[in-house]
Amino acid sequence: MMTFMRMMWGKSFPTPLQRTSIHVSIFARLIHNNTQLSPPIETKQNHSVNHAGNAPVLDCCLSPDGSTVFSVGADKAVRMWQLGQAPPNNVPQQIGSHDEPIKSVRFIQSLNMIVSGGYDKQLKFWDARQPTAAATFQLPERVYDLDVSTNLMVVACAGRHILTYNVQSTPQEYQRKESPLKFQTRCVRAFPDDTGYAVGSIEGRVGIQYVAKVPGKESFAFKCHRDGNNVYAVNHIAFHKGYGTFSTVGADGIVNFWDKDNKQRLKGFPAIHRTITCAEFNPQGNMFAYASSYDWSKGSSHHAPNTPNDIFVHYVQDDEIKPKGKKTGFR
Repeated sequence: MMTFMRMMWGKSFPTPLQRTSIHVSIFARLIHNNTQLSPPIETKQNHSVNHAGNAPVLDCCLSPDGSTVFSVGADKAVRMWQLGQAPPNNVPQQIGSHDEPIKSVRFIQSLNMIVSGGYDKQLKFWDARQPTAAATFQLPERVYDLDVSTNLMVVACAGRHILTYNVQSTPQEYQRKESPLKFQTRCVRAFPDDTGYAVGSIEGRVGIQYVAKVPGKESFAFKCHRDGNNVYAVNHIAFHKGYGTFSTVGADGIVNFWDKDNKQRLKGFPAIHRTITCAEFNPQGNMFAYASSYDWSKGSSHHAPNTPNDIFVHYVQDDEIKPKGKKTGFR
């Protein structure tokens, strides 16, 4: 069973999503001085809920005010959990469903709706107060990942399909195209300014794509998370809302900070010698949380059941994530 995780920042804490349940916890470990781990600190699990039948949870997100968690999983259900409340039988309220397991979920603030994408090749929009989907879009393939910025939604599907939508009012498909990367898509994230998106793949490569012409900027791709002939999956991308710079984390256990506009790596951190599955900046951009668990990129033969599932927090220094000026290319 693969462990899927999503980092979610609330007002003062991240919510890690684990395999069969959702936990609201404080940090597992802290990082200081960029390279050294502090000793483990005491952790306290504040709340925990499960999907029906302990089905794997595949994704989750928070409402804008941080009071509600929306989650999806292998039970084919979209669920809503009001933090601080104990749901009946410890299973959050179901507000929607798909015909197959659901891979991704996001809250669209401009519509006050939840969007979910599943392996049934469907994209569904939900009003938590209504029992049926407000809208359903057919997709060319299964959903692997999706993301929403202010008015831009991007959906990455199997078969390297990528679709973008305008969600300023009524959701409308804007564009569909093939990924600029040659191998399977692993993750996708919309730019904070809605001008485009970044897509990562299993081949250790990231594509920077603009959805419309932006003066002085062109789409491009670059290699990352590689060591000689060894190529590692880009498991997650996260944007810094203040500077528009971003992070990548990968199966090589490395965190990188990047500046897409000036085409340079801002910071590379030492490997933690375990795969990193997901990461996120907090809203203020001064803390960066990332989670480590096995991502199955090397198959079942490399799975060590006793490998811990840890959450790390790095206190971001401004000079690590702030653009430094023009360079001729990534290095």
